[in-house]
Formats: sequence, C-alpha cells, structure tokens
Amino acid sequence: MKISKDDVIKVSELARLEFTEEELDKFTEQLGNILEYIEQLNELDTNNVEPTSHVLDISTPLREDKVVEWLNIEEVLQNAPESEDDFFVVPQVIED
Repeated sequence: MKISKDDVIKVSELARLEFTEEELDKFTEQLGNILEYIEQLNELDTNNVEPTSHVLDISTPLREDKVVEWLNIEEVLQNAPESEDDFFVVPQVIED
C-alpha cells in the first residue's frame, strides 16, 4: 500500500500535529516502508494459527466479588475540604 504526502498531512491535521516539509517527506517515506512491511505480513498463511491476545499463556487472577460494608456518606465527606448536599465541591472545569 502506497501512502501519499497528502495522506500524511491529513492524518497529521487530525492528530493536531504540525510538521515541516522535511518532516513530512521523512514521515511519508517511513510510513510507506511500514505499510510495505505489513503487506508482506499479509502474504503469510495463518489458516492454522489460533488467534492470541498475548504471546504467553497467562491469565489475570481475579478476586472473588464480595459484598462488603462501605463507608457512609458522612464518613466519606469528613475529609473533604468542602462539601455540599452530600457531594464533594470541586473547582468548575467547564465554562458556561
């Protein structure tokens, strides 16, 4: 698969990245090389290969879900610098 300089420009704009002409040329070449390599991988016969999510046969141990007693709202808000009506008061981050 061939990638054009215009493709790299479009992706860089979507990612909000700015590149010089020299960088655009360099990245176009590098991405083109990567895509050529991926094309080679697509030629491999993978019909008898099981899909994997990890190269090692491992699993993440999970703890058993248990219902436990939790803190009540007064205990939770006890350490809050400021609270109001059973909620934490935090600085506004989205402007009206």
